[in-house]
Amino acid sequence: MASANADSLLGTASEVRRAANRLTRRLRTERSADALSTNKLAVLSHLYRNGPTTAGRIAAVEHQRPQSLTRVFAELERAGLIARTSSPRDRRQSVLELTATGLRALADDMAERDAWLAAALGELSETERQVLRIAAGIMDRLADAEVNVVSDPGGGDDGDGHGGKDELR
Repeated sequence: MASANADSLLGTASEVRRAANRLTRRLRTERSADALSTNKLAVLSHLYRNGPTTAGRIAAVEHQRPQSLTRVFAELERAGLIARTSSPRDRRQSVLELTATGLRALADDMAERDAWLAAALGELSETERQVLRIAAGIMDRLADAEVNVVSDPGGGDDGDGHGGKDELR
């Protein structure tokens, strides 16, 4: 019975991943050609949701190494989208904060995608839209889940839909 449950969970996981990846790719196509990179949007979004924080904290939450985001932080600061100040607790650390310009850039980017998504949602019934509202909350909880996986049954998919055989399921 446990194997059937595990197979059911893997099947559901595959369906959710595929659908989330397809919707993510579609939403990316609804952005303008000069839109901010995914990493830049992740940083701005994190600062918007959580307020000022350290570069290390953003990297940890985004599951990246701080060195991988160093250039992103510098480019965002140069563009005036974030501000960097010394941490009051540890002067060796910097605290990053979203600027008004950064907030406008984030809002503009979200507006492009939200306009397409709102039009697409208009094609659904009220019941379907309500199910998606509930699913959105559940997906947010899943994104924050801290679970340990013993093995990688999915063939190494990194979540972007380019994981080889995993995409075929």
